[in-house]
Amino acid sequence: MTSSRTWPMRGAYVALALLVIFVHLLPLDTVPRKWSPPDVLLAFTLAWALRRPDYVPALLVAAVFLLADLMLQRPPGLYAAMVVMGCDFLKSRSNGLSETSFLGEWTTVAIVLAAILLLYRMVLGLVVLHETPMTLTLSRLALTIAIYPLAVVVSQSVLRVRKPTPADANAMGART
Repeated sequence: MTSSRTWPMRGAYVALALLVIFVHLLPLDTVPRKWSPPDVLLAFTLAWALRRPDYVPALLVAAVFLLADLMLQRPPGLYAAMVVMGCDFLKSRSNGLSETSFLGEWTTVAIVLAAILLLYRMVLGLVVLHETPMTLTLSRLALTIAIYPLAVVVSQSVLRVRKPTPADANAMGART
């Protein structure tokens, strides 16, 4: 059973994803940088997956990240598959993480982010595709971990993506 807010929030997630992809495609800086910007879309996706897993089902995450792969000229589906696996891992742990502190949640997300980015890099190396330098991968990882708290604050305060209360969980048919 889905709440009346689930579909509008899924639409909001898609709109947020399209906005992030659009900003990423803007030619703001034409000189190569020595650092890589954070993956804002991934940070928001993981924050939503922990707070309200029903807002970001696996097929929606796969479709959004497949579109991002195509638009950002990455190997189609590879990064999307890694993100879906990371989100599913976090969703399966979301009940246990709801009772931990934010620092515990942030640490878990940091481990998942590291696994996603390093596994992605390993697969690219196995199929002998052109890889970015390791310093760029590590800067992307560090900056994505650093902006995760900002993604959580924006999700909670602006977009109203909060962890479900026990009453919400009972209404959605969750086990207590």
